[in-house]
Amino acid sequence: MGLSGTLRTAVIGASGYAGAELLRLLALHPVLDVVYATGDSQVGALASSLYPSLAKAYPSLVFAEFDPAEALQCDVVFLCLPHEASLELVPQLVDKVRLVVDLSAAYRLRDATQYPTWYGFTHDQPAMLLRAIYGLPELYRDQLVGASLIATPGCYVTAASLALTPLVQAGLIEKSGVIVDAASGVSGAGRVPKPNTHFNTVNEDFTAYGLLDHRHTPEIEQVTGAQVLFTPHLAPMNRGILATCYARPAGNTKPTTQSLLAVLAKFYRQEPFVVVRPASPSTKATLGSNAAHITARFDERTGIAMAICAIDNLTKGASGGAIQAANVALGIPETTGLSTVGMYP
Repeated sequence: MGLSGTLRTAVIGASGYAGAELLRLLALHPVLDVVYATGDSQVGALASSLYPSLAKAYPSLVFAEFDPAEALQCDVVFLCLPHEASLELVPQLVDKVRLVVDLSAAYRLRDATQYPTWYGFTHDQPAMLLRAIYGLPELYRDQLVGASLIATPGCYVTAASLALTPLVQAGLIEKSGVIVDAASGVSGAGRVPKPNTHFNTVNEDFTAYGLLDHRHTPEIEQVTGAQVLFTPHLAPMNRGILATCYARPAGNTKPTTQSLLAVLAKFYRQEPFVVVRPASPSTKATLGSNAAHITARFDERTGIAMAICAIDNLTKGASGGAIQAANVALGIPETTGLSTVGMYP
């Protein structure tokens, strides 16, 4: 550790939404001390000019240009970069700093041959893929302890996996023909404006995209062990994800709403950030928090099981989840710097 029991922390790509959310959360973290923040498109700008919400916590923080020597002076490095940029930087950092936490998809998929199909680039580091630990503590906590490289899950994947995995592992639902319909706030598309995320496009609209080929599909299948038809939707809200998942009961099982809820409640009974309730989850209930709210139903009429999960896509679905996983890897109490309470109304 650095001085006063803190760890020198870098946020590379801090000018994007995930980077800004990391800065917000790390401002209250007693161990992870941000000493270096880069933002190549905003080099030389005050963080508080781009994000006035950070003015009190970071009054003099200036987005720097990336310098490997500066990053190597840190204990913990968070990467909030495009996938291929992370792919280039990770080998320069792993084993030279204590922990690298990558928020891109560069190290999420275990099979390197999937990257050309789903991400459009060739992954040339199969050995590093095997070293990367998937950063979802609820499912991979034991593997995260002492990790040197963490692959932070996709935001949609976090919600869908938390809803489905306990039911798959309990043998309650079929592993084929699972349907995931999920809606995300516009912040999931990033800070850089695009025609399809312009206010006049998104406002008062609700649309599906990535039909049949969204890149989070193989990641959801990898985590849950189920074959999934995944359809994402863009909702006219800033933050949040609501994932509604449908599956057939497995074999001769005869689930009920109560049995599905009981399995979920038992699976997550000691999890600090997961709430299982009969009530239908709300994205606003999770706003700004690292909490995941989950429920389930069984429809006797159609014979379909349904599980629903709500999260904040920037917190539990990205930066908060990254800090949670980093806490586990570093031996810091898992809830440090993170809230279970959403902002409401």
